[in-house]
Amino acid sequence: MNLLREITTLLRKEVLLEYRQKYAISGILLYVLSTVYIVYAASVQIEQKIWYSLFWIIILFASVNAIAKSFMQENSSRQLYYYSLANPIAVILSKIIYNFLLLLFLSVLCYGAFSVVAGNPVRDNFLFFVILLLGSTGFSICFTFISSISSKASNGATLMAVLSFPLIIPILMILIKLSAQSLRLIQDTSYTKDILILIAIDLILLSLSLVLFPYLWRD
Repeated sequence: MNLLREITTLLRKEVLLEYRQKYAISGILLYVLSTVYIVYAASVQIEQKIWYSLFWIIILFASVNAIAKSFMQENSSRQLYYYSLANPIAVILSKIIYNFLLLLFLSVLCYGAFSVVAGNPVRDNFLFFVILLLGSTGFSICFTFISSISSKASNGATLMAVLSFPLIIPILMILIKLSAQSLRLIQDTSYTKDILILIAIDLILLSLSLVLFPYLWRD
């Protein structure tokens, strides 16, 4: 019960901090909308294969920009203060939950804006929104934990990109395959197996984060 209370309190802190620093979320929204506008300004017919490829490229870079600041924006004094008060499990879970909600919002926003300017070729909307849900989960877990590691280094942004690339590729490949299935570009009756694999990857990343973060937190 104490852990749940700590998670709730820290999650509220993340929301208030984001509200006070409106420039951060505004910059991310500007990136997403400006990228979508560039696609609109190009005034070209976007094929279905290019549609979901561009979509996940936008979400990927928006995720990096949104989550990179999770730990990097907090100085050592503030982290020491959290260390004296909060359970490290509550700290990492609160940030993962907040980043998940943020990425899910950005994904839905990008999907809506992209559908307006480039059309909506999605045939299986339920499957596509399941993909958005699982993709936002995987991205938030992976990038949040890598952000905690990168915050310990002087060149954190570069280190985050290098460390997250090998971890995010398997998730991205499955998301692209499932997206093609939702657009009916491929007919694969066993796509539920890919969904289970994606869920398993998310659970493995979450387990590793919960096990390793307390050791990193004490460093």
